[in-house]
Amino acid sequence: MSLIKPFQGLVYDLAKIADMTKVVCPPYDVISPEEEVKLQKRSPYNFIHVMLAKADARQAADDVRYDKAGETLRQWIKSGIIVQDKKPCIYYIKQEYKIVGQKFSRMGFLAAMKIEDEKAKIYPHEKTHAGAKEDRFKLWCALKAACSPIFVCFSDAQKKVEGTFQRKVASTKSFVDVTEADGTRTQAWRLEDPALIEDVTNAFHDQNLFIADGHHRYEVSKRYRAMMLEQHPDATGEEPWNYVMTYFTNIDSKELQIFPIHRIIKTFPKDLAFLEEIFRMDYIKNRKDLAVMMAKAGRNEHAFGLYTKKGAYLLRLKNKMQIDQYIKEGSRDYRGLDSLILKAFILDKLDIKSEDITYCNMDLEGCFNAVDNGAGEAAFILNPVRIEQLRAIALNGEKMPPKSTYFYPKALSGIALYQLN
Repeated sequence: MSLIKPFQGLVYDLAKIADMTKVVCPPYDVISPEEEVKLQKRSPYNFIHVMLAKADARQAADDVRYDKAGETLRQWIKSGIIVQDKKPCIYYIKQEYKIVGQKFSRMGFLAAMKIEDEKAKIYPHEKTHAGAKEDRFKLWCALKAACSPIFVCFSDAQKKVEGTFQRKVASTKSFVDVTEADGTRTQAWRLEDPALIEDVTNAFHDQNLFIADGHHRYEVSKRYRAMMLEQHPDATGEEPWNYVMTYFTNIDSKELQIFPIHRIIKTFPKDLAFLEEIFRMDYIKNRKDLAVMMAKAGRNEHAFGLYTKKGAYLLRLKNKMQIDQYIKEGSRDYRGLDSLILKAFILDKLDIKSEDITYCNMDLEGCFNAVDNGAGEAAFILNPVRIEQLRAIALNGEKMPPKSTYFYPKALSGIALYQLN
C-alpha cells in the first residue's frame, strides 16, 4: 500500500470567493494576537474563523470555541462557500519569496500520508508541548477535519516530483494565487491525472521522511487515529483518519530555508564579565553587522549574538571540549546544537526559567527593539540549524528542544482541508 495518496480536499468555491487573499491565513502557531484581529476583520470567511475560532464573550466555557469552529465550517459547507473537490488530487504549491533581496522559489505539494505505516520511516526532530496538542485535538474532533498540514521533507535529488509539475502542471491556471504582506507569493494547482499521481507517489518508495514542522499536528493525528480504531476495530486501514494531510518539499533543494529562533531574556546580569570565562567576546560597533559576523563564525565554531542596552556582542565558544562536560545526554550531533549549548552554558547557569524567555523568529530588528523597549534585558541571536544536523539527529531517534527550527515560508492554511471521517 502506498505511503501517500491523493485526497478530495474541501476548498473555497471560487465562484463565491473572488479573492483568495481575503480568506487564506498563516498556520495558527505563527499568528500574533494583532494579526489574528486583522484576519478576523479581513473577511467573514477568512479561515481564521475556523482555525482559531473565538467564543462569544458571554460564554464562559473556553471549549465553546471548538464547537463554534465546527458550526462555522458546517455552515460554510451548507451554503457552498466551501465545497469538496470532485476527484482525488494532490495539490502542487509554489512559493516565491525574498530573503535579504535574494529571490527563492520553493516547490511542494499536499497529499495524504499514511500514519504509522510499518514500512514508513517518518522521523520527527522536535519535542512537543502537551497544551498545544490538546488544543488541536479538540479542534479536529469538532471539525472532523484537519485544517493545516504537517510539513515533511523528502529526498528528490533528481527532481522527479518537480519535473512532473514543470511538464504537466505549470502551464495551467492555478486556483490559488495570493501575495502576502511580506511579499511571499503562493500559487496552488490540482493534479488529478491518476498516472501522473502514481509517478509522484512512486518517488516515496523506501524513503526517509523528516517532519520539519507540525510536530504537534502529527501527534494529534496519531491520537485521533487511535481513538477511531477503538470505535472501529474492524477498520480496513484505508479510512481517511489513517492518514494525515501533509505538505511535502524536497530536502535536497537549495530553496529550502531554515531560520533560527532567537531568545529574549526578561532579566539578565548587567555585568557580562562572567561570559568571558567561556566565550571570546567581541563588541560590534554596528549591530546590523552582527548577523553577517555570526554566519561567518558559525561555519567553524559555535557562535552567538548577544544584544543588551550596552550594545551588540559576538560570542564564540573558546573550547569545544567543554561541550561534553556541560551536556551529558545525546549523540555528538545532538550535543552540538547551539540552542542546547546556549541553555547549558548560560541560561541554566543563571537559573533562567522558561517563563522568563520569549522567542523571536527571523527578525533581528524585532530582537533589538524588544531590548530597547524594555520587553527584555538581553537577546541571544542564534545561527540556524543546518539540514545535515536535522537529518542526523532525526535518524538518531533524537528530538531537539522546542523552538529549535523555523522553516520559511510557512505553508498557508485554507488552501485545502482534509476530512477525517
